[in-house]
Amino acid sequence: MHRSPTATSRPLETSPATRRPSLPPGARRSRRSAALVALATTCATACATGFAPPAGAAAPADQLLQRQFAAAAAEFKVPQRLLLALAYQQTRWESHRGQPSTTGNYGPLGLTQVDVAAVNAAAERAQAETRGRGDDRPLPQRSATPAARRLVDSPALHTLDAAAELIHRPAGQLRSDPTQNLRGGAALLARYQRDVGGPHSADPGAWYGAVARFGAGSATGPEGTAAGRVFADRVYRTVRSGASRATSEGARVTLPAAPGLVVTRPPGPPVARAERQTPECPESLGCDFVPAAYALTDPNDPTSYGNYNPANRPDDGQQIRWIVIHDTESNYAGALAAFQDPREQAAAHYLVRASDGQVTQLVRTRDIAWHSGNKTVNMHSVGIEHEGFALPEDRPTWYSEQLYQSSAELVRYLAARFGVPLDRQHIIGHDDVPGPTQADVAGMHWDPGTFWDWGHYLELLRAPIGPGTDAPPKAGDTVIIAPAFDSSNQPPVSGVPNRPENFVYLRTRPAADAPLINGGTTRADDWSDKAVTGTGYVVADQQGDWTAIWYDGQKCWFSNPNGRSARTEPAATDQAEPDATAGRTVLTPRPGLASIPVYGRAYPEAAAYAPYPAIKPLPVVALQATVPAGQAYLAADDTPEPGDYFYDQNINGDAPDDRTLVVGKDTYYPIRYDHRLAFLRSSDVQAVRQCSGGTP
Repeated sequence: MHRSPTATSRPLETSPATRRPSLPPGARRSRRSAALVALATTCATACATGFAPPAGAAAPADQLLQRQFAAAAAEFKVPQRLLLALAYQQTRWESHRGQPSTTGNYGPLGLTQVDVAAVNAAAERAQAETRGRGDDRPLPQRSATPAARRLVDSPALHTLDAAAELIHRPAGQLRSDPTQNLRGGAALLARYQRDVGGPHSADPGAWYGAVARFGAGSATGPEGTAAGRVFADRVYRTVRSGASRATSEGARVTLPAAPGLVVTRPPGPPVARAERQTPECPESLGCDFVPAAYALTDPNDPTSYGNYNPANRPDDGQQIRWIVIHDTESNYAGALAAFQDPREQAAAHYLVRASDGQVTQLVRTRDIAWHSGNKTVNMHSVGIEHEGFALPEDRPTWYSEQLYQSSAELVRYLAARFGVPLDRQHIIGHDDVPGPTQADVAGMHWDPGTFWDWGHYLELLRAPIGPGTDAPPKAGDTVIIAPAFDSSNQPPVSGVPNRPENFVYLRTRPAADAPLINGGTTRADDWSDKAVTGTGYVVADQQGDWTAIWYDGQKCWFSNPNGRSARTEPAATDQAEPDATAGRTVLTPRPGLASIPVYGRAYPEAAAYAPYPAIKPLPVVALQATVPAGQAYLAADDTPEPGDYFYDQNINGDAPDDRTLVVGKDTYYPIRYDHRLAFLRSSDVQAVRQCSGGTP
């Protein structure tokens, strides 16, 4: 991983000059005239852009980045609103301490500097998903590893170098110094405006072509044109709506709204789709379709196929309940190549590119993609892969804003179509998927990693973690884990410098020096001791600044001063109104039971297979985990669902009882048991509906 130190930026205003000898009257008039011209220029710029300079000679530290934007825009005669909106769409104004994104973007303007040879070498080493199928069928033997698709060099991969040349600065400065990054990006945008023949105008609406070129990423030809237009449309939506936030490093930046802005949007070229299938996707995303492999790995064995099961969801009874967020652990091209090889035994429904947010569909949503490593989850979910790495110690460390935005737009579309709730019980990471059997638990994946910004992602889904009480919770309340994704929440993670993370550590007692639960470590892939943003638990205890939750069959503590690390929903039990719309279902062991088993999948009981003699019943085996009496867990859904199993044998679906959905009478609740989901049999639990005055 390239780690550039963050340079200390110099303020734009220098300290007052030392007193100088008196000047001749003519010289004084000349200097006074120049000062008046400068003042007039500043006032004209403020009037034209709607940005007034802060009062006083010096800016507070948290306003420095705002002034750097203003200075860069003025120097290269780029509309300040436009530069702010463009940077917001690239990075949300974050500098990421000079570290690159998954696609080699640096600084607030996301300028690219990609070592193509290194990327291709990493793609050759990358390991694709394994056991995506998630059932008990053995994996086929692989005779060879398919060659990864190589990244093709292009100028779009070196915009940082081009910008550095324009402002005559070393490239390293543009990586680590926000001032030079903004200057270089503004100079590059101005050059793009000249290249596309656009007017050098103070009107942001006249720069559409330049913005589209800036956002095309590494895509070329018609694909690049489409990607650039998606990016430009997002930039101009931001100009119209405005934005304001504090970055993770404490810089406060504001873009006032300009709702009446008129944009000169040139007509786009006709789109000729060569795909064999039309993607299921919001029209605004301009998705394409590249089918994942559905082929035999052994021509003599009709059961040896990959990488998905043909089905007819949800009309065949397999309701879609979850959307699973993954990362590729490779570049976009390498992931695309892997999913086109049936020996991978893995594919997702969609793949999102980091550089420009391009969405590629791989498997129809009606079919069961092998993406999660758990048959129950695969049957009832849609999987989305995102170009990136969960913990690259030799590669980049943040996900691009375009990736977040395209993914969220896709998820909103899918959730509305299939009735999936937009919360973290249903929009889950691969790290939330349980091991189907105890033997699988240790090998389950943990992407998208500890620095996926779940809080921001939920905001993009238009389902933010709403306000709870401002006071610490009490036993019996529900908490939604919600640490700030900024400098106030930087728990140590082995192998990387401190940075905002999406979790809180869980300890054995309410003290900062207490051991982590389960003998846990600070490794990012050690998911046994972490509670992640958006996940919900029942409060077991509260002491001072520490809150305990029921987690993994035990009482676990996390630091929660004044309730700031979690949203609290006070419990107000009302069993007389079980259908209340606001509330939660909490599960406890049925009275009289000392403990109840926890399951990693929800399969039907043996009797359910009786009508299908060709299908061997799958064992219903619990994990080595229990819920002891006295503990309580939050149900992901208020109504339990029957255990089921989709039998798929031959590639052509021509085996006896092939492509049959077996549905049992035993029903299961999905719960948040530890870091991951799990299942409790409804006959083992007592379900209590808790009604809350807050948002459910």
